[in-house]
Amino acid sequence: MTDESYDPQRAERLVEMLRHLAQRIIALDTQGRLLGESPQLLRTLGDIRAELFRYEVRHTFDTPETAEHRRIVGEASQGWTPGTDHDNEESDGWPHDGP
Repeated sequence: MTDESYDPQRAERLVEMLRHLAQRIIALDTQGRLLGESPQLLRTLGDIRAELFRYEVRHTFDTPETAEHRRIVGEASQGWTPGTDHDNEESDGWPHDGP
């Protein structure tokens, strides 16, 4: 089974990666070496980009249970709505309890 969720510890590591990159960029800029370090920055950006993608995909992943709940709610919302079922409603828009 694949890792379908993104645990809080991994999220914190991602935040730390982003903070470290920000600090590195500021330090290189202060030293006048920002463009001179572009190969290393590109590698780091690639690693962070991949991790951000994994975060986005897994963070928005619905568990099978959540997906089933969404399906049920979706089906229910496409069904009867007050005022549209004229054959089986009282004047207030709600269906009859009896025949």
